[in-house]
Amino acid sequence: MFSLFKYFITAAIIIIVSEVAKRSDRLGAILASLPLVTILTLIWLHIEKQPQEKIANHAYYTFWYVMPTLPMFLVFPYMLPRLGFWFSLLVCSLVTGAAFMVTAITLKRFGVDLL
Repeated sequence: MFSLFKYFITAAIIIIVSEVAKRSDRLGAILASLPLVTILTLIWLHIEKQPQEKIANHAYYTFWYVMPTLPMFLVFPYMLPRLGFWFSLLVCSLVTGAAFMVTAITLKRFGVDLL
């Protein structure tokens, strides 16, 4: 039953953000940029009595995994009018994957193991 509740809340947030984005680009982007999924995950982990170390690790790794996704938000608007939606999305996914690999290799030198 709790899993159904989690699905409902998570889906509701996605629907609300997409509906707001239809009406206001800026407000939709502000909502989408908030770490709502991460906050919900931290709440779910806490409610499910996961160890504090696991919850802290989730937040820690989320920080490092967000960084390689950021170039996508600059590349996508540039490519969209030139290549169309689906191809731009594919290219941005590949850019994100490459950025993730570069980030993981670079951070490993500093003791942060993402892989």
